[in-house]
Amino acid sequence: MVIKSSTALRSDYNEISQLAHQIAEPIFITKNGEGDLVVMSIDAFEGLRLQLDQRAQVLEAEARRLAVQCQDVVYAPRVTNRDGSRML
Repeated sequence: MVIKSSTALRSDYNEISQLAHQIAEPIFITKNGEGDLVVMSIDAFEGLRLQLDQRAQVLEAEARRLAVQCQDVVYAPRVTNRDGSRML
């Protein structure tokens, strides 16, 4: 994880931009010692969006599959004998 100050961003923008392209990961920017922003290259951002979109599609497909599977389940009432044991 790379952390830079907002002062470094103002004074060394080109260096931080170059670093963002090299590491292809987010760079955390702090302001007064607290987390404030995250910057990353456009290529890294587009890759992240693509990953998130693909995961969302997988989750939607899985939700549809489970919905169909649940519709196929037949719920049978539990039937017991007089002594309380379960009937087969």
